[in-house]
Amino acid sequence: MDAAALALPFLVGLVAVALVFDFLNGMNDAANSIATIVSTRVLRPQYAVMWAAFFNFIAFLVFGLHVADTVGRGIVEADIINSRVIFGALIGAIVWQIFTQRLGIPSSSSHALIGGLVGAGISKAGTGAVVWAGLAKTTAAIFLAPGLGCLLALFLMLAVSWSFMRFTPHGADNIFRHVQFVSASFYALGHGGNDAQKTMGIIAVLLFSQGQLGGDFYVPFWVVIACQAAMAAGTLAGGWRIVKTMGSKITRLTPMQGVCAETAGSVMLFVATHFGIPVSTTHTITGSIIGVGAAKKVSAVRWGVAKEIVTAWIITIPAAGLMAAFFYALAGLFG
Repeated sequence: MDAAALALPFLVGLVAVALVFDFLNGMNDAANSIATIVSTRVLRPQYAVMWAAFFNFIAFLVFGLHVADTVGRGIVEADIINSRVIFGALIGAIVWQIFTQRLGIPSSSSHALIGGLVGAGISKAGTGAVVWAGLAKTTAAIFLAPGLGCLLALFLMLAVSWSFMRFTPHGADNIFRHVQFVSASFYALGHGGNDAQKTMGIIAVLLFSQGQLGGDFYVPFWVVIACQAAMAAGTLAGGWRIVKTMGSKITRLTPMQGVCAETAGSVMLFVATHFGIPVSTTHTITGSIIGVGAAKKVSAVRWGVAKEIVTAWIITIPAAGLMAAFFYALAGLFG
């Protein structure tokens, strides 16, 4: 069988692998969308994941595809990408994601994918393959997204606490249990809008590299629907060990704190998605949860757990990059 006959099945297989990554992304990041609403006991986990999955899926109706464009053309030069680069990037990211999930560490699926792209791209064409401006923007977001989310959540918490100081704790809880449905919905919408687009960008640039899109880079509608559906399905599958870490190990949350954390996180995701920045939903909600905990008192935050999570943030891109380089080289042994 000649190379042309093998190309189409391999292309279909890589698209399937990309959708598996998107599914795992939804599963891994289910905690980000539902951790606060579960930990405050506003919704049971099984209902919370269905709630989040719905808003994950409809996100394409709200946002443009700026993040998909950044991932497809703004991290590694589109001209050097081929099926082997995409294979290395996806498998490297998936292996890292599974490894951290088994340990219950809320690492970033987004930055695992970015690291995978960079690692496989450098393996093929050296450092000249990297779009340094796009990578710098994404890397900066590793620190800015949780940092700004933390500050915004802290100020929101202080402002809301002052506004409701005349209410009894029970009365305030009753109000914010209802408000949290709205804030959790917006966060799940932002999650679906930013994260699903990363896989859209990967599939689109793969199709572009194989001549399936003609001469112009764009994201076909079927890719949009497939990626949103895969992420929603992954969210439905859930990630309960990580829910526990995000929802209770960092700090104990009240409904008021949950609303402030989700609102701050939503603002960060909406802004980042608008500007085409592929941020980590894990980073964002973690920073926001730390912010609301610190607004109560610094000792309310379990800084040892937060430190472990931050360490995972820092090592994700290089670790996934090394894994992607390995799988890129491994693929070369088979043609």
